Amino acid sequence: MADSRRPGPSRPPIRLRPAPVSDPPYLDEAPDLWPRPPGQLALDLFGAGQPPVGRPAGRRHDPRPGPGRPPAPPLPASATVTPEATRAAHRFVGTCLEILNGYRPPAQIRALVEPGSTVEVTEQLARAAARTGPVRRRSTRPAVHLRRIRVCEPRPAAVEVAAVVAGAGRCWAMALRLEHRRGNWLCTTLQVI
Repeated sequence: MADSRRPGPSRPPIRLRPAPVSDPPYLDEAPDLWPRPPGQLALDLFGAGQPPVGRPAGRRHDPRPGPGRPPAPPLPASATVTPEATRAAHRFVGTCLEILNGYRPPAQIRALVEPGSTVEVTEQLARAAARTGPVRRRSTRPAVHLRRIRVCEPRPAAVEVAAVVAGAGRCWAMALRLEHRRGNWLCTTLQVI
């Protein structure tokens, strides 16, 4: 008599297969383990002393843009941003967002702005506030929030920040520069794009 309560397996058992090799071979391994796709050139990591292909050996590379030449790529920014500079950038952008959301009065930004550029910075914040619409005082959810922030330190004691801000169904960017003066990080330039 067959047991009708438990039907037999309807699928074959699961097979475990070894994972494919995902790392490139070491120099002492056989080169045929990591085949190169047809038509792909080999990357010569150790031939740094040889001149690049396509450029005569006697000519010097001219990085300036000109007719028929593509513009030179921008110089890479400093790869290391100090933690203090990153904290200052996040603090300033956070303060701007609190002003835009109505949690702080706009006058509190003065302590974080260089005295000579207070008018320009407050005008830019007013321009950003005009994009958000009326402030909802009783709302616990902020109307404007930070989506992304990038911090770059082109030279010591100067930080450039690009922040993507979203609110009222729109996104815009804030670009600003902070400089370390008299023991404080002060905003010298703010632009709402």
